[in-house]
Amino acid sequence: MMRFLIYTSFFLFSIYTIAQDSIPKFEGDSLYREDQFYVGVSYNIFSNIPSMMNSEGISAGFQFGFLRDFPINKRRNLAIAIGAGFSYDQYGQNLLINEDNLGNTSYTILDTNQDFKRNRLSVSVIEAPIELRWRSSTATEYKFWRVYAGFRIGYTIWNQSSYKDATKTIRVTGISDYEKLRLGASLSLGYNKFNLFVFYSLNPFFNKNAVTTDGQKVNFNGIKLGLIFYIL
Repeated sequence: MMRFLIYTSFFLFSIYTIAQDSIPKFEGDSLYREDQFYVGVSYNIFSNIPSMMNSEGISAGFQFGFLRDFPINKRRNLAIAIGAGFSYDQYGQNLLINEDNLGNTSYTILDTNQDFKRNRLSVSVIEAPIELRWRSSTATEYKFWRVYAGFRIGYTIWNQSSYKDATKTIRVTGISDYEKLRLGASLSLGYNKFNLFVFYSLNPFFNKNAVTTDGQKVNFNGIKLGLIFYIL
């Protein structure tokens, strides 16, 4: 898992550096803005999980998109940005999601001594990020501090639970209780090329109909911790 994040971050950093070096600089542009493409990787964890539910295996994510910058002060170091993006995330855990022949979904928390090779929830989301931005940039300074706080509205275009052990494989695609509308708060901060990224899902992954076999609500949220790179 850590090796995946390191390799992916190095790849994205290389792309960022090449892109930055290839872009011409226009000295003294008094109407400059920070329109940016962004790419990022994250390590994903849960919050508000049912009792005895744990993270297991791969929990990683990838995102990319574009943001349009609208400065709101004369210096142009404060701005609002809106955009469009895509994210793909996997959450490894010990909650088995299954579906019977009638389409009824069940949620079972697996015992810690139960051996399985894979059990993860995977989701693909189209997002509309909105950010309030502060940066120390000027019309001629391209290395600067930034703090971008924002909100994201997303719609899930695909979701799947995938389980595999020594004897069987279970896949449930288009989980009926999954909340397709995704709402979340984001924060990115850093200097120049290196930016930390945090995202918290404001609404649970599943609706009120999702209950484990032992009677617990499946109303957990997601947290992403990672790196994000902005490409001018």
